[in-house]
Amino acid sequence: MNQEILWLGWTGVHMTPWKLIGLLGALMFGARWFVQFFASRRARKPVIPRMFWYMSIVGSLMTLSYFMFSAKQDSVGVVQNLFPAFTALYSLYLDIQHRGWRRDRGAD
Repeated sequence: MNQEILWLGWTGVHMTPWKLIGLLGALMFGARWFVQFFASRRARKPVIPRMFWYMSIVGSLMTLSYFMFSAKQDSVGVVQNLFPAFTALYSLYLDIQHRGWRRDRGAD
């Protein structure tokens, strides 16, 4: 997983599968704010949709795995992504407890 993806060599970018996982995780973690923005805009009030928590968990775990298992092995990145993953899991748990597993899409 630390070997360069050769078919991307023409771009001049050194990309490994782990780096791709880390980048996709960072994009997922950042894109959750667009989901929150559009949900709040549609509701005309601050809203955090359940998709926000799913994207937080997936993004955190992807970047966490990058920092743990790639050649990077960076403890700062591990700590930086471990806490958001735990917080997002707990927030998702609370959301499910409060609103139920199959809540209506239009519900707050």
